[in-house]
Amino acid sequence: MYDLTGFQRDLLYVTVGLEEPHGLAIKDELEKYYESEIHHGRLYPNLDTLVDKGLLEKGVADRRTNVYSVTRRGRREVEARREWEDQYVDDLLS
Repeated sequence: MYDLTGFQRDLLYVTVGLEEPHGLAIKDELEKYYESEIHHGRLYPNLDTLVDKGLLEKGVADRRTNVYSVTRRGRREVEARREWEDQYVDDLLS
């Protein structure tokens, strides 16, 4: 997880949280958070990077729609990151 950009980490977090994570659903969630448009040229290459790193798997729903699922490794990485974050911000949020 340490070698991911903040955007890639956000992609992974959103994918973990969505029931049916496909490219446009992930894009919509990030646009709400960033309050700006996420271009396809930014979204899909970064999703592919997460696939290449073994954090996501990419499947096909139909001819136009790719679906993504978080791998076991991806879930472990998210959990480890959350534990690391909690040691620094847990008291702040209490």
